[in-house]
Amino acid sequence: MSRIRILVAEDDRHIRQGLLDTLDGEGYEALGAADGDEALRLFQTQRADLVLLDIMMPGRSGFDVCREIRRRDTHTPILMLTAKNEEIDKVLGLQLGADDYLTKPFGVHELLARVAALLRRCRRGDAAAADGGAKADKLPDVLTMGAAEIHRKTYTIRRGRQTASVTAQEMRVIEALARHPDEVLSRDRLLNEAWGVDYAGTTRTLDQHIAQLRKKIESDPADPRIIVTVHGVGYIYRLTTVGHAPRMHPE
Repeated sequence: MSRIRILVAEDDRHIRQGLLDTLDGEGYEALGAADGDEALRLFQTQRADLVLLDIMMPGRSGFDVCREIRRRDTHTPILMLTAKNEEIDKVLGLQLGADDYLTKPFGVHELLARVAALLRRCRRGDAAAADGGAKADKLPDVLTMGAAEIHRKTYTIRRGRQTASVTAQEMRVIEALARHPDEVLSRDRLLNEAWGVDYAGTTRTLDQHIAQLRKKIESDPADPRIIVTVHGVGYIYRLTTVGHAPRMHPE
């Protein structure tokens, strides 16, 4: 059986080698890239099951690499690494399609827990797809939320004449909401359903994914009527505002 392959893009030689050694010691096959260009080259030529992506790299930044990977691939998990603690870096990374982030310095156990959780979610998604995907979770291939049509097979959202791509993690959030219309879901419950019960991150990651989805689904993201915040609790998918359940559409 082939080992799980993880691409590590980190320009600091000592940190990169430490990550490679740690992952190798856990049984993963780790590939190292010293800059963004090398990271993209390896991603294009080597099958990677997960990408650890530093933000601050010479040449192409981690943001650039993340954007390019997501243009080609919506499924491979991306865990961004940043030395900055500024909220804008985390927000931008999630906007570009990263699944999660870690702020340096971080502990080895936290890193491995995040990696394992991302890989488990990816495997669960693959297993569901192999078992029929939409049939397995009883959701239709195309969900309707307000004026937006979410196409689960192509990972796209169509709203009027506009089409936006959806990352695998964003789709998991949409599916979790669609399974519980008009029901208030706590942030912890949404994290459990969309990220898994073993997720070691914070609810801020969920909030940023919701913010990005509102831009693609809502008529006015600043005044959401479909994915609504319930302060102090979590979120609710307001089915009653559109008057119908998610329905099937021909592709």
